[in-house]
Amino acid sequence: MITRPRELITQWTAISPMAAVVLLILTWGRDLPGALVALMTVVLAMAVLAAVHHAEVVAHRVGEPFGSLVLAVAVTVIEVALIVTLMVDGGDKSATLARDTVFAAVMITCNGVVGLSLLVGSLRHGIAVFNPEGTGAALATVATLATLSLVLPTFTTSAPGPEFSTVQLTFAALSSLILYGLFIATLTVRHRDYFLPITRHGEVITVEEHAHAPSARTALISLVMLALALIGVVGLAKGVSPTIEDGVEAAGLHHAVVGVIIALLVLLPETIAAVRSARRDRVQTSMNLALGSAMASIGLTIPAVALASVWLTGPLVLGLSAIHMVLLALTVVVASLTIVPGRATPLQGGVHLVLFAAYLELAINP
Repeated sequence: MITRPRELITQWTAISPMAAVVLLILTWGRDLPGALVALMTVVLAMAVLAAVHHAEVVAHRVGEPFGSLVLAVAVTVIEVALIVTLMVDGGDKSATLARDTVFAAVMITCNGVVGLSLLVGSLRHGIAVFNPEGTGAALATVATLATLSLVLPTFTTSAPGPEFSTVQLTFAALSSLILYGLFIATLTVRHRDYFLPITRHGEVITVEEHAHAPSARTALISLVMLALALIGVVGLAKGVSPTIEDGVEAAGLHHAVVGVIIALLVLLPETIAAVRSARRDRVQTSMNLALGSAMASIGLTIPAVALASVWLTGPLVLGLSAIHMVLLALTVVVASLTIVPGRATPLQGGVHLVLFAAYLELAINP
């Protein structure tokens, strides 16, 4: 009797990703009735939970911070593929798609995921502790990438509008790849201990005290299931987007709300994984997931759209508006003050969540 629930869970986490991919194949590019959209939404939610489960299995096998990196990069690679596909099909109306998606990812991760993780971790354990060296390095990289890719195009004069010239776009793409590569090397090789969870006394936790790591075969199966689940999540999110667009239009909301909703759906697996880590007093893992996702979103999206611009005929608008630049600057300042002590109370979590709420409010009512 004890093994049956475990077997049921195992079957459920294996069936959900495959069901999501099958449903995606059957519905891709078709007009969908309301009942089918509802079914897709349910399967999408199941695929999100399955992705979190398989990500944790892989993370348990490879250890931190590699586990966080696997989930962040997997989600971002699929997200970038979706962005490029939509830009190729969208023409001029998709000119701001890359900018809006990347900025939404930065605000969701650096304020929403970070704030929620700090709030959950500090409420549950009294105070949230993390390593300021690694987290500070990640934040500095995110801030640099965001400024070079999203702020500078607003002020350059070589191309009309908030756009880069070809040379400037090439420089931004190469800079993104170099900085992201340096971060990966720092994360996994030279200073891995900076990104490991720490105790209340600042001691690095190198070995987790819980169940034995899964076998290589189990981890490989979970890695495949994770990829399938993420493909299903992103693809189904695109499939339900027309319904979301209709609902947003019927409600009289700004069209940017659609991009926010899609980004929230795509980043849901990482959000759930970060909160669960915070509940286990592993806030550093939560920070790795949040800032690593923001960094991957910029570091992989900008080079991808730069390459895609070779055959794209429409404009590529990357520069942020004045309101969004203010939010980005405030986010960097607040995050810096949060990270420096290496400890956070519910207040810091609340501040980040208020910033995230301000971003959502301005998306709905610019």
